[in-house]
Amino acid sequence: MTEDLTSTRELPSPAASGGAGRVGNGSAAARGAARVAVDAAECAFPGWSATTPDERRGLLECASELLMERQAEIADLVTEETGGTLGWGMFNVQLAAGMLAYYAGQADAPAEEQEIPSHIPGKRAKAVRQPVGVVVGIAPWNAPVVLGVRAVAAPLAYGNTVVLKASEQCPRTHAAIVDALKDAGLPTGAINLVTNEPEDAADVVEGLIAHPAVRRISFTGSTRVGRIIAEKAARHLKRVLLELGGKAPLVVLADADLERAVAAANFGAFMNQGQICMSTERIVIDRSVADEFAQKLGDRARSLRVGDPREPGTQIAPLANEDTLTRVSEQVEDAVSKGAIVITGGNAQGRYFEPTVLVGVTPEMRIYHEETFGPVVVIVPVDGVDEAVRVANDTEYGLSSAVFSGDVDAAMAVAQRLETGMCHINDATVNDEPQMPFGGVKHSGWGRFGGEAALEEFTELRWITVQDSPRQYPI
Repeated sequence: MTEDLTSTRELPSPAASGGAGRVGNGSAAARGAARVAVDAAECAFPGWSATTPDERRGLLECASELLMERQAEIADLVTEETGGTLGWGMFNVQLAAGMLAYYAGQADAPAEEQEIPSHIPGKRAKAVRQPVGVVVGIAPWNAPVVLGVRAVAAPLAYGNTVVLKASEQCPRTHAAIVDALKDAGLPTGAINLVTNEPEDAADVVEGLIAHPAVRRISFTGSTRVGRIIAEKAARHLKRVLLELGGKAPLVVLADADLERAVAAANFGAFMNQGQICMSTERIVIDRSVADEFAQKLGDRARSLRVGDPREPGTQIAPLANEDTLTRVSEQVEDAVSKGAIVITGGNAQGRYFEPTVLVGVTPEMRIYHEETFGPVVVIVPVDGVDEAVRVANDTEYGLSSAVFSGDVDAAMAVAQRLETGMCHINDATVNDEPQMPFGGVKHSGWGRFGGEAALEEFTELRWITVQDSPRQYPI
């Protein structure tokens, strides 16, 4: 996903809540506010971590209900701040509320203990989990409610306190998440919000990572910024969870159901204008069915409704900002200048970019390798399964993928060879459920959000022993 920490989008006056006060003007003030937010979280940690799982469960369930009560209002914020369609905003709130409800049900997961046999006579040993302390979550703009909630839900459920650094593009949307949690009854300091001017982002992130009380940092955004965060965290020996860029391939084998594959590709490539980390950016398809597939996908892409994101029927909205529009336009122009053929789309109108399907894309083109993060998908014909696997893996990214085939066993064999953290057989590359281990490999990140994987990320595993009888020591 793309999170540009140097965006020039005009923002409302920034502030920090949950004990952080106002950010004020200038990087020094911004760093100071970040420090105050972490201080508040550190002070709240002993009390929050001591609450019972039932208490935390009830509060998170209440927050989930409040999000749904405020669904229309928050969806309007998503459209206003990011340009996403009304439907996208409503879906964001619904999935985010489901995440809070899911983790409410996981509040007692850290309490489970594992007995471990010891070779030492009279010794009882066990592995226990406990909350780590203060967790910093850095969330992007593209799926703002889902990814904002994902940054805070599991850490809070497990007894950690959280500082959420909002995206510079959607501070009010991220503030709405914090408001729901606070209105549900979370104690002061358990959840904190930090916002900042774009020019202060680097200093704010540096201050959050460097604070001694911070034990974990989760970040969803671009690979470029993720690498910076990983380097800063390494200097402080802080553990990070990174979900970064993607260049998702959808592999279509010769025996695939083309209607199903086209439907999945259309959804995966153009939902939210392709501004999703899992978006289908490459169709790697057997040459024998490539022409028919390209025609069918072009027809579907042309039928998508482009318009005002506030209108319920709109399917394609404007891109989030001018930087995104410039990147998408430049990649398409570069590809066409080097021989790519436009099946449909290819043009910008204001901040809108037409749903675009390209064929004849080669490795010499920027769009073959670079994350586009816009409503553009390329079709790359291949000869056979081995070449399909090679082309699908010919990228620095490794987040999501999909394989279509009439033979599920054959598709599974291909899926096992793909260098991605997630793969979906006969389904779209865009999938998300709170209980699933979500994350990538290669330059798409480290670690996993979701399900039991989140317990590993946001708790500390400790070895505790009891020596019931005296030991004979060698000295």
